[in-house]
Amino acid sequence: MREYLAGDVVMSTRSLEEAREAVTRVYLPHDLLGPQDAMDMRLNATSDRYLTVGYLTYQAETELRMPAAEQWYHINLQLTGSTWASRSGGEREHTPAQHRGLILNPEQANTVRWSADAEQLILKVSRSSLESHLSDLIGRPVTEIVDFDFGLDLSTSSGQSLLRSVEFLATELEKPGGVRDMPLARSQLEAYVLTNLLHAGRHQYSDALSGREDSARLGRLAPVVRYIDEHADAELTPELLARVACVSVRTLHAAFQEQLGESPMAYVRRIRLGKVRTDLLRADPQRTRVTDVALRWGFFHQSRFAQQYREQFNELPSVTLQS
Repeated sequence: MREYLAGDVVMSTRSLEEAREAVTRVYLPHDLLGPQDAMDMRLNATSDRYLTVGYLTYQAETELRMPAAEQWYHINLQLTGSTWASRSGGEREHTPAQHRGLILNPEQANTVRWSADAEQLILKVSRSSLESHLSDLIGRPVTEIVDFDFGLDLSTSSGQSLLRSVEFLATELEKPGGVRDMPLARSQLEAYVLTNLLHAGRHQYSDALSGREDSARLGRLAPVVRYIDEHADAELTPELLARVACVSVRTLHAAFQEQLGESPMAYVRRIRLGKVRTDLLRADPQRTRVTDVALRWGFFHQSRFAQQYREQFNELPSVTLQS
C-alpha cells in the first residue's frame, strides 16, 4: 500500500511515547499500548479549520484507548491489515482491509487494537462542519449528534465512493500548486467527502438523506417543508404556507403540531437559525458581522435572536463565527 501525504510527515519513530504524543497532537489524547521502541510508526497529516486527513501505521501490534472526542468525529478507513475495536456503548467491530472501517462519535470512548501490518487513512471532522453540512443536505437543522453505526461498510458502492474520495483528497493535497493552494476548491472537495461519509455511514438521518422519509413522516407537509427551506430568506406567513399546502391555516397548524411538534412559524424560525449557523461557520470572522448574517435571514431584534440561537445551538452566534 502506498504511503499517503508523504510530504506532510508529523512523526516517524520507533518510540512508543513519541508515537503517542504525535497522534495526540493531531487527533486526540489517548493511551497507547505496544512494544517499547520496537515499532516503525509513521503519521502524515494535514489540517484546515474543519477537517484533518492523515495516514497512520505503527507496523507493530498496538492498542489505543481513547476517551470521547467531544467536538470531533473520527473516521478510520482500513487500507491494509485490520483492527479490533469496542466502544463504551458495548458495540464491537472487526475491520479487515478495504472492507470495513470505524466511525468514532463524539460521545463514546473507544478501544482499538491494531494488527502489525495495519495502515489507515483517518479523518478528523468537526461536529459543527459535519452537522451543518448534513443540515444543508436534508433541509432542516441538525441539533444533535449524528449517531453513526460504529462499523462502516467499505464494500458497498457508497462505502467505495467514500474510500475513493478520501484517497483522491489525500492525493490532490500532495500535489504542489494543487487544491492545497486553492481554498475554494479544497472546501468543495472536502464537502464531497463529507457527503460520501453521510451516505456511507448508517445513522438516524439516513432516511431523510435518501429522501425516503418525506412521504412517510411528513405526508402533506413535505411540499411545505421544501418551500420553507427554499424560501427561508423571504417573507413567510401562516397564510402563505397554508396555500402551499392547499389546506386551511388551522389544518396546517394542527399538522405541524402532530408531525413536528411545533407551530409552522416556530419551524420557520428553526430553519432560519440553521441557515444563520451555516453562514457563520463558513464566514471569515475578520470580514463578517453576526448582525449582518442575522438580518439576511430575517432576524431584526438582535438580543432576541442571540437568545434563540443560544437555545437551539447551546452557544452564542459570536462563538460560532470565531470557531
